[in-house]
Amino acid sequence: MHSIEKRNHKKLAILLKQQRKIFHVDDLELLWNISNKHTLHSTLHRYTKNNYLIPIQRGLYSTVPLNQLNPIELGSALIHRYTYLTTETVLAQNGIIFQNIPHLTFVSSKTKKFVINSNSYICRQLKDKFLFHPAGVIQHTGYKQATTERAIADLLYFNPNYYFDTPDQIDWSSVKKIQKQIGYL
Repeated sequence: MHSIEKRNHKKLAILLKQQRKIFHVDDLELLWNISNKHTLHSTLHRYTKNNYLIPIQRGLYSTVPLNQLNPIELGSALIHRYTYLTTETVLAQNGIIFQNIPHLTFVSSKTKKFVINSNSYICRQLKDKFLFHPAGVIQHTGYKQATTERAIADLLYFNPNYYFDTPDQIDWSSVKKIQKQIGYL
């Protein structure tokens, strides 16, 4: 094997060992320890041509087809800044609201709406002093998600008069505690 082929084989091995499946260009630059932009661009071009990487959008790649990606991970990667899944999505998942929520709901430092691979996403802007507070935010592989209590606190921040279908299933003391910790109250 030539030295270039060995380096490419090593890069591919590093990529495929990763638990995550979605990568930004910056992630790949760090992962492969490539500082030369031309070398990085050439590597990305070669890997997409050989179907090792699948382009999702400019600067975002996957090692598996879009339909095999977790839609929450995909949304988080597309928002491409600190974000977590919260509000209606989390509350519907946990039986607090019964409405059919046609989109995945996130918060971040910018408002954004988009659709990709038949998944609809809404990201609401939350002030940094609230957004980065860790109370009630759980780290999963590839994304962060609010607990039910944090999702309720977030939703009440955006809409203080929101109607919950099962208010008797809500631990209101935990919600108040999180609201105070974050600074919502």
